Amino acid sequence: MKPLNNKSSHIKRVVLALTTVGAIGGLFSNAMATTPEEDLQNFREYFYKKFPGVPLSEYGNGVYGIDQKSRETWEAIEEFPPYEIDIETGEELFNTPFANGNTYASCFKNGGIGIRQNFPFYSKEHKQVKTLEQVINECRTKNGEKPLKWKKGKIASISAYMAYTSRGKATHVKTPTTPDEIKWYERGRKHFYAKRGQLNMSCANCHQDNAGNYIRADILSPGLGHVTHFPVYRAKWGNLGTMHRRYGGCNKQVRALPLKAQSDEYKALEYFHTYMSNGIEVNGPGSRK
Repeated sequence: MKPLNNKSSHIKRVVLALTTVGAIGGLFSNAMATTPEEDLQNFREYFYKKFPGVPLSEYGNGVYGIDQKSRETWEAIEEFPPYEIDIETGEELFNTPFANGNTYASCFKNGGIGIRQNFPFYSKEHKQVKTLEQVINECRTKNGEKPLKWKKGKIASISAYMAYTSRGKATHVKTPTTPDEIKWYERGRKHFYAKRGQLNMSCANCHQDNAGNYIRADILSPGLGHVTHFPVYRAKWGNLGTMHRRYGGCNKQVRALPLKAQSDEYKALEYFHTYMSNGIEVNGPGSRK
């Protein structure tokens, strides 16, 4: 999706509409219950009312779960998925021994197979939220290897392979309960609803308040289920990218400075964002516009 252009009167009207309804979204976020369990229920109910008849499982397909015309095109692409080679590359990288003879499997429960649905998670030992890509790079440095770049390339391929082995497993981020877990959760929740950038918009303005509406030629996808198909191959990128690459792109689109991938802010956002999709099956990697 191209950045909004203030020189276009049509886009100005769109931005005005988004900003206006964003005030409603702000009220909604403030009205939400304080516990994560109630937040999750309210988040789901919001989309159930907005898109009657769409089952929870379909939200893992993004916009293709709510728009039949878009879905037909997407299903045709998925017959020969553009990310297929990335899965193969990721599997090879995952199983290639480091210089010390270990592989990535040595760093994960169950050898790294079928565990994608449990990320991100709060580490009591390190007192921080950990994402899958973060642990992949920690595994490398632990074994004497240099870390990979965060947004695309090898790390996205490895993450794609690991996601592929978890297809069909329900997203399961443990409910935040301790004060520190709640602190990280609330930080991510605040980011999701906070306005930013020259366009003064939040994640919720697009993917909650205006989910299903057109912005230029694109339909805005629901925030529910967003995370299940990452890493994702985007036609716009022409390659595979991680969740934090997408977060940075969203910041740019509202004309805000993007944060660094794997910054605490983006990790907190992913923590909240993923918890809101608990119960939806992992179907990554995916393909999107």
